[in-house]
Amino acid sequence: MMNNNCIIIEPPKPATASIIWLHGLGANGHDFEPIVPQLDPNITSHTRFIFPHAPHRPITINGGMVMPGWYDIFSADLPAEQDAQGIHDSEQILCQYIAQEIEQGIETKHIVLAGFSQGGVIALQTGLRYPLKLAGIMALSSYLPLADTVEKEIHAANRQISIFMAHGQQDPVISISRAERSQAHLEKFGYCVDWHSYNMQHSLCPEEIVDINQWLSILSL
Repeated sequence: MMNNNCIIIEPPKPATASIIWLHGLGANGHDFEPIVPQLDPNITSHTRFIFPHAPHRPITINGGMVMPGWYDIFSADLPAEQDAQGIHDSEQILCQYIAQEIEQGIETKHIVLAGFSQGGVIALQTGLRYPLKLAGIMALSSYLPLADTVEKEIHAANRQISIFMAHGQQDPVISISRAERSQAHLEKFGYCVDWHSYNMQHSLCPEEIVDINQWLSILSL
């Protein structure tokens, strides 16, 4: 199913879990549709997948070109100057999708927030602060945003949340060292991060799909 703001893939059985999966800069909700058939049927048989489309906005680093993006990027030095307002706005968008799943009878403890690149940033931003227990956060080829505010904004409900982070060792867009610093930051605050790195650039690989399947199966969605 598709509406103007997202793509929804309903499971063959009644949905008892949801994965809300955000795409990266310049892409759209169709980007990760093909991943669903590659996931374990024990997961997909009862899990609804929601792939939102990001709003269109001018992206400074791309000369102000308007494209789908969860927030603006001012320079290649990602931590130096962040679009806090854009990040917060997209956090609220993701919260609205969570609310829609709750309205459809899905308990938050069976909702995974997932994302690639910018999408993973918003998944982390939202999941760590969300006031009800979630199933997990999956951040692919991504990093922790607004790291200086995390400690005071963490919500106790998701203090023990499972976090899956995966990154390409040759990523030219978001360096693996940036992602590793994010991992260390999260672990400093007591989070247990399931960390993986692969011989790839800013993308996904078959080995990563295997690891995603394993992590999702542990969550017992």
